This record gives sequence, C-alpha cells and structure tokens, in this order.
Amino acid sequence: MPEGREVRAASEVQVRHPLVEAEFRKADVRLASRALALTTWDRPSSPCLSSRFPYGTAITVEGLRRVAAAEDALRAEGFRELRVRYHDRVARIELPLVEAGRLLETPRRERIVRALKEIGFDWIALDLQGFRSGSLNEVLERQKHEGPGG
Repeated sequence: MPEGREVRAASEVQVRHPLVEAEFRKADVRLASRALALTTWDRPSSPCLSSRFPYGTAITVEGLRRVAAAEDALRAEGFRELRVRYHDRVARIELPLVEAGRLLETPRRERIVRALKEIGFDWIALDLQGFRSGSLNEVLERQKHEGPGG
C-alpha cells in the first residue's frame, strides 16, 4: 500500500485504491500506458500538488494553481524531474543538480523568473540540495530528533 499523508487521509474516509489492491505497480502502469500509445507513458512520477506545501501551510486553490503553473513553466523549458515548493511568496525550485546549470543559463533563467513572477511569486529560489522526493519531511525528521522548539 502506498504511504503518505494523502493516502492516510484517504483511508480514513474509506477511499479505495483499486490498482494497489490488484498489485498493479508503477512499472505495470508504464507498460500498459506505452502499449496504449499514451504520450505520458514515460513521464516522471508526480505526487499530489499538496505535497509541495510545508506542513502547517494552508492549501488553497490559488496556491495549487500557482504551483501547477510554475511547474508547467519549468517543463516548457525542457525540465522533466522537478518540484516547485510553495513558501507563500517564494517558489523554491528543486531540480536534479546536474540540471542546475541549464536553469541558470541567462535567457532561460530570465524567462523562468518572468513566468514565475507573473504567476504570483515574488522570489524564485533554486534549492542547492537539488531534487529530492519528500524534502519537506526533512524538517519533521530534524524536529523529531531535536525535540520541540529545537
């Protein structure tokens, strides 16, 4: 069974996961999608947009729209594996470190900054730790080891 706060919340209201119950895995989805000639068959996995928000941050339709639009802008520039983390007025971009140089190329960087500002972000930051799934959980792990107020 998949894990994560979204799955736990879904199970609390008896949401079923038919593909999981049928033991249909990610590789099976990709194979079936490719056999059906779907253009998304090799798209990197992308969890729910709510996972882009730090714990305790209100998730709003407007915030989700901004994150989705920011990620679309980055994909339009040729990036495939990415996350835009929502920190209110700050968009924190996570990319594989090998892609950072490409993002920083002047014409591309200027287009991305312009697009994200038009979306509603005031500041655009590149995370120097690079892309990592579950990066927002790092704060929880640190707090667990340091204790309250740590």
